[in-house]
Amino acid sequence: MTMKSLNVALDTVLGYRPNNSKLEKVVRARFIDLFAGMGGTRLGFENACKELGIECNCIFSSEIKPHAISTYQHNFKNSEVNGDITKIPPSDIPDFDFLLAGFPCQPFSAAGKRNGFLDERSGLFFTILKILKSKKPKGFLLENVEGLVTHNGGRTLNTIIKKLKNMGYKVSWELLDSSDFGVPQNRKRVYIVGHIRKKYIELKNFPVKSSSIEQYLDYEHEFKPTEFAKLLSKKFSVEELKGKAIKDKRGGANNIHSWDLELKGAITKNQKELMGLILRKRRNKKWALLKNIDWMDGMPLTLEEIKTFFKHPNLKKDLDELVEKGYLRFEHPKKKIIVNGATTRVPCKKNPKGYNIVAGKLSFPLVKILNPLECCPTLVATEVGKIGVATKKGVRAITVREGLRFSGFPENYIIENISYQKSFDLIGNTVIPPVIKAVSMRLLGESKNEKS
Repeated sequence: MTMKSLNVALDTVLGYRPNNSKLEKVVRARFIDLFAGMGGTRLGFENACKELGIECNCIFSSEIKPHAISTYQHNFKNSEVNGDITKIPPSDIPDFDFLLAGFPCQPFSAAGKRNGFLDERSGLFFTILKILKSKKPKGFLLENVEGLVTHNGGRTLNTIIKKLKNMGYKVSWELLDSSDFGVPQNRKRVYIVGHIRKKYIELKNFPVKSSSIEQYLDYEHEFKPTEFAKLLSKKFSVEELKGKAIKDKRGGANNIHSWDLELKGAITKNQKELMGLILRKRRNKKWALLKNIDWMDGMPLTLEEIKTFFKHPNLKKDLDELVEKGYLRFEHPKKKIIVNGATTRVPCKKNPKGYNIVAGKLSFPLVKILNPLECCPTLVATEVGKIGVATKKGVRAITVREGLRFSGFPENYIIENISYQKSFDLIGNTVIPPVIKAVSMRLLGESKNEKS
């Protein structure tokens, strides 16, 4: 191979340019940031480029939420954020090397209806395909929720991978948990990468780094305890509250229930014991067999059925008082029926009414009190303001800054001029920059060293 042809090959593959018979290293990565949110994907990708010594440039961003756009532009100065990507022809997008996209997760999320490709939002994946087909970049990095792995028996993910491979990319994917990357939050997400080269990118065997929220808490944060927080502190010590979930569902010793707090009115020790027993016993599958009905996780139990595991002379009186106060409801068990092709449950009036727990979680002002020695559970937008911490000053919801820290964002990243709720809408839907960085290091590292 001649020197001239060698220079051309290097220029094509590594980004070297001949300059007076010398080679000038100009490795670069032009990228686009789709469904940009608050910019977590961009931040992680840019950090990977910086560590690898790669010059990078975000040449196009797209996002539709106004509060996400304002936050993005505040943290990435002079960034023009385009609107709805489905309304922008691929030909209007500048040429680029890498496509980044945490495409909307609701069609595959356990929190949604999981309609997958039947959901109009999943059409955004096909928008990605159109852009890849038109622009033919070197590679891409996509992120989505854990539910994508099992959606439609795994066929949805297989379809996505197949369509990407059919475009000439070598594709690999992995389910990764942010808690393995030094981030104090358990957040499992699917990461899909692809490149035009022939060797696939390994997304396994990342160095495991563990962390807890303890070092990220703002112990000096000034706040005014809510009435609910005061009640928690009155009933339990700080140590007793750490790691507790607050919901009227099963969970054993780690659960605090509405009757433990007497939220709906004072109850006796006997009634508290009764509530705990009903909570556990109603899950026994024998009740479904006795009632000749499909099992459900929480069957209403009749007075006679409750007598089989709790004997007390005032049992009927206690049960009715608990119904009156709203801790229990008196209802028929529910049977499964098919309506318009969908399964639902309706009261089965052939069976007598029974007593059932008034279950709930999001109705509580706080649903989880974090243990400082553990990771934070996955932060989701629907539980905004409901994740709390217990300090010597009292019980409070986590702050926006703590939410950012639990998600791997640096201290110089700022969310301001939007509400607490909108701030956690961004945090609950963000990607985790340190995980994006680690995945991008593999993608960019391989890209940088690819052979012609």
